[in-house]
Amino acid sequence: MLATSMHAQPGVYALLLGSGISTGAGMPTGWGVVTDLVRKVAVQEDAKTADQAAANPEAWWSEHHGEGLGYSSLLESLAPTAAARQGLLEGYFEPTNQEREDGVKGPSAAHRAIAQLVKKGYVKVILTTNFDRLMEEALSAEGVAAQVISRSDAVAGMQSLPHAPITVVKLHGDYKDLGSLNTPEELASYPQPWNDLVGRVLDEYGLVISGWSADWDTALVALMNASPNRRYPLYWDARSSKGENAQQLLAGRQGAVIPAAGADELFTEVLSNIEALERLATPPLTTAMAVARLKRYLPDPIRRISLHDLVMDATEVVAQGVIEQPLSIPEDKGVALQEVLDDHRERSHLLRTLLVEGVRHDSDRVHDRLWLDVLQRLMDVGSVRRLGVPIQEHLDKARLYPALLVQSAMGTAATHRRRDDLIINLGTQVVGTLDYGVRLRFPAAQLVHPWRALDQDSVKLLPRYRNQRWIYPVSRLLREDTRDALSSLIPDDDQYIETFHGYEYRMSLVHALTAKGTEYLHGPMPGEYVGERAWSRDQQDVPLAELAFREAAGLAHEWPWVEAFGGLDGYEARLVAHREKLSQFKAHAGW
Repeated sequence: MLATSMHAQPGVYALLLGSGISTGAGMPTGWGVVTDLVRKVAVQEDAKTADQAAANPEAWWSEHHGEGLGYSSLLESLAPTAAARQGLLEGYFEPTNQEREDGVKGPSAAHRAIAQLVKKGYVKVILTTNFDRLMEEALSAEGVAAQVISRSDAVAGMQSLPHAPITVVKLHGDYKDLGSLNTPEELASYPQPWNDLVGRVLDEYGLVISGWSADWDTALVALMNASPNRRYPLYWDARSSKGENAQQLLAGRQGAVIPAAGADELFTEVLSNIEALERLATPPLTTAMAVARLKRYLPDPIRRISLHDLVMDATEVVAQGVIEQPLSIPEDKGVALQEVLDDHRERSHLLRTLLVEGVRHDSDRVHDRLWLDVLQRLMDVGSVRRLGVPIQEHLDKARLYPALLVQSAMGTAATHRRRDDLIINLGTQVVGTLDYGVRLRFPAAQLVHPWRALDQDSVKLLPRYRNQRWIYPVSRLLREDTRDALSSLIPDDDQYIETFHGYEYRMSLVHALTAKGTEYLHGPMPGEYVGERAWSRDQQDVPLAELAFREAAGLAHEWPWVEAFGGLDGYEARLVAHREKLSQFKAHAGW
């Protein structure tokens, strides 16, 4: 409810933060500092009464000093100069080198989440009773310049609340300020400028309270009781709203208690929920817009993070489709499978288009690691076993189809751009895990082998192919479903088919290269690249894909396949052996 309200009305909710937001970060409360300072005075003046001073600092101070305990008078009695007072307090509020290493006295998860909410424009006013500077530090880390008001006499010259990016009002002052308020007597009433400013915030803003108990701050409780505002709700975290005063304020203002364990949990969850709402509210990028951004980012080293986020955001859309894919559908097997495959193809269209354009324009090969990371992500999410749910094998296998489509799209683009090194890497440099009772590590050429994501009998049952008699239906399906992402790079259909056959031939070489050592591995997959019309008339025992492959080798400055196959001798032997394997496929098909 709170996240929805803040998202719908940015800047309408102010925060009231008490000591509970900082104690988790290792900061003492203001009263804790006063108690410790009184104890130090007692140790020096009358050591026998130190325990009494710690238990009731106000009574001890009154008895031994004849006046009410006040923050300023206490500090003046211990450190007569400003420099001495600053040195005295630094030990409480400034981290040592060791504390920095241990993550103590630095902004907490709550401070950091609030700073991000401020940066996004959802929070413009923060009231705090804390002396420390953790909130200011967190805002500075986000690049936000805060207007900080720690003395009531600064209210007259402050920028108006709606016009400042963020205003932090330190109601009890800053730890270095002698005018700070801490004792019950000091907190019984506020200066009039404080009353006016806080009254305005309570009247014009909704309020989110965390880490403030309302037990000691009499003046602030009175202001809240007197405020007539009921336009916006009050929210209070469960941990600090248990006291009698807090319950009365909640009842009087019809506030809501948020069941959060503490400030860290409250504000990180609010931030997470708001970001989820932002993603829903942001219109999706069109393919043309996304490609235009990719082309701007590719050559600019300063935009590498933007490029990464653009591509990986598109990847997560596809990954989410894999996560949500049903594993059991009580329908005709072919109908159910086609519905799942079509969804994966449509979801992955933007991603595949971006990857094709990336391979096309990344002539310096600067971003190859990003393309491989995309394949890694889809392999990982597609190969995770889903336990405890009914599973139909053909749908379980289909979870790898997006990874296969991505690999095929990039591989076909790489074939067209003579990026054979990338094709080899797409098959060998990304590794994933499958669980066959024992966890097995496979390179991508094996983990997303077409036979692992699809099988011929299931593909033949697809409604789109029921009236067709394709010899290699898996190959046909891949070629057709990969086409949409390459329409800009290869507009001509005949050229596309020839290029796709070239990719299938190359990936079949990688299949053969990686099919070693276990019964779970697959060798080359027969496809349309060994079909009836895919052999040379002049050399009838040589597939056209091999001739095109050798021609590309002659044109290449460096030919990575030679190294992949262990030198020239191994390279030639591998091509001959592969030709013999493809000839067997041809004979088996009756050509």
